[in-house]
Amino acid sequence: MPATAQEIPGDLISNDPEFCRLAQEHSRFEEQLHQLTRQAYLSAEDMLLEVQIKKLKLRLKDQMQQLIARRRRESPAR
Repeated sequence: MPATAQEIPGDLISNDPEFCRLAQEHSRFEEQLHQLTRQAYLSAEDMLLEVQIKKLKLRLKDQMQQLIARRRRESPAR
C-alpha cells in the first residue's frame, strides 16, 4: 500500500492491470500526437486527427484519475 497520495499512481501502474492499460494507451496517444505535431504542415484531416487524439487522451486521463481517487478513498489516511 502506498504511503502517500503521490505514490498511488506508481503503485497502480505496478499492481492494477486496468490502470496500467490506461497509462499505456495514454502514452501511445501522446506519441502519436507528438509525431503529428512535428509535421511542418497539417492537413485538415491531420487537424481533425489531432483533436480526436487529444480527446482520447483526456478521456483516458479522466479514467486514470477516477482509479486514483478510488484508491485514495480505499487507502487509510496517513
